[in-house]
This record gives sequence, structure tokens and C-alpha cells, in this order.
Amino acid sequence: MNIALLIHLPNWVCKVTIPQRALGPWKVSAMGLGGMPLSGMPAEKAAILNDRQGAIGVVHAALDAGVTLIDTADIYSPSWDTFGHNELLIGEAFRSWSGSQEAKLNVVIATKGGITRGPKESWGRCGSRDYFLRAAEASALRLGVEKIQLWQHHRLDPSMPFETQFENVLVLLERGLVERIGVSNYNAEQLRRAINIGGTPAQGGVVSIQNEFSPNYRHATQVHEVCEENGIAFLAYSPFSGVNSSKLMGEGKYGDFAKVGASRNLSAYAIGIAWLLKVSPSIIPIPGATRIASVLDSLSGVSVELTDDEMERLNTSLPENSPVDGDLLEQPLFI
Repeated sequence: MNIALLIHLPNWVCKVTIPQRALGPWKVSAMGLGGMPLSGMPAEKAAILNDRQGAIGVVHAALDAGVTLIDTADIYSPSWDTFGHNELLIGEAFRSWSGSQEAKLNVVIATKGGITRGPKESWGRCGSRDYFLRAAEASALRLGVEKIQLWQHHRLDPSMPFETQFENVLVLLERGLVERIGVSNYNAEQLRRAINIGGTPAQGGVVSIQNEFSPNYRHATQVHEVCEENGIAFLAYSPFSGVNSSKLMGEGKYGDFAKVGASRNLSAYAIGIAWLLKVSPSIIPIPGATRIASVLDSLSGVSVELTDDEMERLNTSLPENSPVDGDLLEQPLFI
């Protein structure tokens, strides 16, 4: 199913068709919105904290344009003592959105838990049953919902056995606190183990995995295979990693993204979205943004069907993959 929309930018109007992709029992827009930058993360996004209505306006613009997936997490906040900042903002933005009741029913808000943050910015992880229950209850309260639509285990707790903490994730389903569950920052082996314990989407189990994936960070090929085999959505965060500076966009190792974009009257960012969607039918990119124009620019790539020649050109231009820890334990805690 496709949704035809009018996206308004200054001095021009273009018609964009937004493809839909499966996320568990839902059909959502093929690109979602990542909420993290709206809470001043990373630090270079801190200016948005002085413009709450502007931040809410970014969410409204995404929803108006047809985005039906919003991603947040309890840990997204400018400081440890504002824990839950992003969930509060997303909840307020959704409630104040002028969309119809029918349109609101089509929106999925996903959140995450499992990372701790305390005084003096002490970061950690906790996979206990009690922590998950308290985290999910608090997230629902901040979002203003009775039941969380999609709750994802943000990061594994290295101090606990895998099976124990994933079984604790399933308790949220059993207690009726969440509609569906997903995972984040799992590798392919860990995802398979989670499926063996909790089941596939068709079995009421894991419906999503949220991992980093971009032209510069392509360590998820095996994860894509697991997703495609089992009908699991791959929510790709940081989709512009390595492609997010004007220098790299227009020249050097990422120049071909800009050149392909120019041939289609689109930005390199839009081509980056189109590339991600072409890589795997399981992928749903969730770029973050603090400006309306950025959301709409990225969204213009969802309806682009890259040719095989264009994909070969782009793939040939990709840099060597950056190093990664096999169990993903060394990545920044907050993503």
C-alpha cells in the first residue's frame, strides 16, 4: 500500500509517494523519525533545547508528511536528571498533532529501555525483570499511553545471562504492558537466540531489531538475513553516519551519492535513504532531525527506486567498513 501526499517546502510543492513496510502487525512508512536529536543528543544538537515548540513542530511536520513511525527511548535526555525528556516531548507532540483520529491510529511510537543513567552521568545497563517492569511503566506514563506499542530492549546487560534477560523482556508481553517487543544492538547470533526463546513476529515474538546501519557502517548483513528469513523489521539508526558533512556529501569517498542525487534533482541524503531501502526489504531507516527541511529532504528519497547501475556505482564508492566489536558492547551507550 502506498500513500500519496503533498509535501510543502518554501516556494515549491512536490508530490511524494510513501511506500509502506511491515513492522510486526503494522504497516508503517518506509522511513521513520528518530527522536533522539530533539533532546539535544549528541551535544552538537543542544540548541534545539531552547526551542521546544520548534522540536514539537519537527514531529508534527513528519506526521503531516506521512511518517507513521516515531522512535524514542527513556535514555534520550540532555542530562541524567532529565531522564525521559524525549518520551515526554514525543508524547506531547503526538497528542497535540492536528491529525485525525484515524490518522493517529496509524502511527506507531516505539521506545526502548535497559540502559541506566544516574548522578554525575553514570551510565550502565540493567536487564532484571524488576527494572524492565519499572522502565516500561514509566515510559508509558511519559508517553501518555496505557500500553506501549513497541518496546525494544535497548542494550544487553553483560553481567546477566542472555537467556535470563531476554526472558525478562517477554515478561512485559505477559503482563500486558506492551503490544509488541523488539531488540536493539544485537548481532545476528543474539537475534537468532532471541527468536528461539520468544518466537517470530507471526508467533507474537520479536518484531524488530534496531541497529546502526549506513553507507559507512555496514556490519549488519547477517542481521538482515535473519530479518528477511523471519519477517522482522530492521530499524536502521544513524543512517547518514559518515555521510553527514557537506564535504563528504559533495566530494571524496561519498561524492557518488551527491552525483546520483544531482542527476535526479535530489540531495545525497535522499539518495542515502533510497540506497538503504534497496539494500534489504527489511530495512526502515529512522533518521533523526532538528529541522523540518531535513525531515522532508530525507523523506523525498523513499519513493526513489535506484537502478542496478546506480546501486553498483554507489556500492563501488563505499569506504572500507569501520571496525566493530562483534558483540556490539563497545558502541556509545546512549544510541
